[in-house]
Amino acid sequence: MTPEAKARQLIDQKLESAGWVVQDMKQLNLGAGPGVAVREYPTDTGPADYLLFVDRQPVGVIEAKRDDAGANLSAHETQTERYANATLKWRKGELPLRFLYESTGQIIFFTDGADPAPRARELFHFFRPKTLADWAAQSDTLRRRLAEQMPPLPARNLRDCQVSAVTGLEKSLAANKPRALVHMATGAGKTFTAITSVYRLLKFGGAKRILFLVDTRNLGKQAHQEFMAYTPPDDARKFTELYNVQRLSSSAIDPHAQVCISTIQRMYSILSGEPIDESAEDISLNELGQAPSQARLVQYNPKVPIEEFDFIVIDECHRSIYNLWKQVLDYFDAFLIGLTATPDQRTYGFFNENVVAEYSYEQSVVDGVNVGYDVYEIETDISRAGAMLEAKEWIDHRDRQTRARRWAQTEEDTAYTATDLDKSVVNPSQIRQVIQAMKAAVEGKIFPNRTETPKTLIFAKTDSHADDIIRTVREVYGQGNAFCKKVTYRAGIDADTGKPVPGDDADSVLASFRNDYHPRIAVTVDMIATGTDVKPLEVLLFMRDVRSRGYYEQMKGRGVRSLDAESLKKVSNSADSAKTHFVLIDAVGVEKSLKTESRPLEKKPTVSLDNLLKGIAVGARDEDTVLSLGNRLVRLGKQLDDKALARIKQASGGIGLQDLARGLVQALDPDRITADALDAAHAAGITRSADSLSNDELDAARRQRVATACQPFDDPALRELIEAARREREQLIDTINIDTVTRSEYAGQAQANAEAVVRQFSDYLREHRDQIAALGFFYAQPYRRRALTFDMIEDLHDALQRPPLMLTTERLWSAYARVQESKVKGNGIRRQLTDLVSLVRFALGMDEELRPFAESVDKRFADWVFRHNARRATAFTPEQMAWLRLVKDHIASSCRIEREDFDYAQLADKGGLQKAWAVFGEELDGLLVEMNEELVA
Repeated sequence: MTPEAKARQLIDQKLESAGWVVQDMKQLNLGAGPGVAVREYPTDTGPADYLLFVDRQPVGVIEAKRDDAGANLSAHETQTERYANATLKWRKGELPLRFLYESTGQIIFFTDGADPAPRARELFHFFRPKTLADWAAQSDTLRRRLAEQMPPLPARNLRDCQVSAVTGLEKSLAANKPRALVHMATGAGKTFTAITSVYRLLKFGGAKRILFLVDTRNLGKQAHQEFMAYTPPDDARKFTELYNVQRLSSSAIDPHAQVCISTIQRMYSILSGEPIDESAEDISLNELGQAPSQARLVQYNPKVPIEEFDFIVIDECHRSIYNLWKQVLDYFDAFLIGLTATPDQRTYGFFNENVVAEYSYEQSVVDGVNVGYDVYEIETDISRAGAMLEAKEWIDHRDRQTRARRWAQTEEDTAYTATDLDKSVVNPSQIRQVIQAMKAAVEGKIFPNRTETPKTLIFAKTDSHADDIIRTVREVYGQGNAFCKKVTYRAGIDADTGKPVPGDDADSVLASFRNDYHPRIAVTVDMIATGTDVKPLEVLLFMRDVRSRGYYEQMKGRGVRSLDAESLKKVSNSADSAKTHFVLIDAVGVEKSLKTESRPLEKKPTVSLDNLLKGIAVGARDEDTVLSLGNRLVRLGKQLDDKALARIKQASGGIGLQDLARGLVQALDPDRITADALDAAHAAGITRSADSLSNDELDAARRQRVATACQPFDDPALRELIEAARREREQLIDTINIDTVTRSEYAGQAQANAEAVVRQFSDYLREHRDQIAALGFFYAQPYRRRALTFDMIEDLHDALQRPPLMLTTERLWSAYARVQESKVKGNGIRRQLTDLVSLVRFALGMDEELRPFAESVDKRFADWVFRHNARRATAFTPEQMAWLRLVKDHIASSCRIEREDFDYAQLADKGGLQKAWAVFGEELDGLLVEMNEELVA
């Protein structure tokens, strides 16, 4: 078949699958179907390769080229236009044909002549006849509407960054740019921005259907909730009252849906015919890594044609679209709109470097949309240097999946490193030391004033690791099951039956973690690593390393969401301000580990070979060794999953693990040895019976059988793969090596952040001394001190905590504690608003130490009472001292006391002003003036 004939054959097949009736000119029958493609239709410039008729009217032309001409198709556009403008034989007065194709069968380019500045674009397949009929019936095209009919964007209820993103995107679409990237920091409202654009594209752009693509089912659910909650700026109804939104849970797309939400895994399944693993939709594609190489390619699906969607919004596009899954995006003829907080070089390249909006994390912090973070590092001896398990130690061996244990000796000396932890070896002491260090740091240094544990998220390496962490957290904190939960969709495995058992409902746990008091700590592998919104989070503990820069930034992003004071107090009652920052606790060196733009698949650590494999490799052929290895492989084969077995089969040259084991066992089968010996004798022309075989002949047959069975194990790669699979499947529980914390401190970046906070505070005091009354009080002469009021302190506090400073009293105190630790006292007590007085005095150099304001008042009160009693004929009575202490406490919490204050709280409970006057008489007013001056000075 010539190249031209091959191309025509492919074109015919694709046209027919799209619903066209393909005919030669000699068999012309325009009534054969709604769409007819006629080969070699005559025109006044020569025959067109294919002329397309819809409902008997000519609408388009296909210029077919040989299948090796794909690189030069653009050179033939002039030829296609010539046929489109030619006079068709037997037809008069026809307008130029609108729909133009150039194709080799493998490659298809398409131009719509009605578009503004018509431009060819590559297609996966041909359009259906109905699609061309619908387009021909419309007064304008989608691209013309995008260029000419999009009204200005109302900015109401939108942040500046969201307005910039929507307008930038619409400008890009008006210019007919096929791909656009929206880079917005986590927490800036990417989904809200996307829904705003989707609404406008449906209402004003006339889009038929839009695909909202995610990479986990949880993100799809979250997006659907946001669509249901969205109210457009020009209509009082909800989005879902105006447009149908379908969250895809099967292969059937609702023909009435204007928005379809789907995981990219499910859409790939629909287009490839590959059965979908429902559980795969719960795992981020970051965790799945590259798709399997033997996976099927996407094929044309007439039920979901390439024109099914006009736009595809790709949520978290940094991690879903660069391998097998990219076929989903290549399939549809749609504008691609990417949303991400963490673009990398691949992202920019895929979207043709067309960044229509850029809103960085740093800018979001300045704007108060997000909060900053500090890094606190925990290092233990074993997490730094590993440990050694000596041979013949009796320890637990635990199955990773079922968690069933067996008590056995180690077979050889096993040295393990930090990368082996919680994979091939579990050291409970190491996990315990990290959790204890976290607890001590959070309670003593990071959030010393909290009475409850701040909402904390722990990232674990595996589900098994997560279970170990959960049990340790509950033990260390002395709390019950509700305190710490795992967030996962995966079912657990019953250790006795080996069957899946349902766990806590993931959505319920996540909702409780977000909105309720319990759980205080959540542990996850990846389900809420990206995209999921948990605003009250204030601590992230990394107990797994991450080598992908983008994925790491996404994981950090779980903590950046800002939250107002009232909302934070609902779940963390002792929080006394809005969320000002979060703390990243690094227990694995994740902040310092080398990050790559594209995350490589994690490789199993190199492990020493099993003694039986070693023996076979060096020539051991005794019966015990061969049978023992065969039996070991039989057991292992029953434990491994299909992927591990497939890897072993590939490495062995196509022999499965069970066949390798069977070969070893059958190599020593006496009947088979006898049969081989008889065959060898027969081949040598010697007649033998089984009884007459010599020992040498039997030994030779045995040696040959064993050698053949053992030959695959000469390959060190296969031996290593088998041993690694066994180690992956089974974990050693090291209770022998006890770990110790070697370092628990803020990281250098946190120190730098603290120094920056201190500088900001000092600069602010200097620059605003004339604008804020409280600052004027501190800068003025001592006699002015009596003018300080609680309202002044509140005004100063409000000014400091607003963006861009966001300097709450707690954050300032923590910063000074890091920068000048030896001069800061009272870290472990809860901050009061009046502690701002102490902070200002310390910053201005009026005090040599930073102490809680109440503590300073206590000291000044003791000095004042001593001086006052020395001047009086009689000391204060016990009753008077009790009242004076109440007055002192009020000043400590409010900076000042006036007569009317006796109507409040404890003063009123003791009898108020009337009782105080009875106790002190006319001396009361003078004492109050004196205490206001002395205790706040």
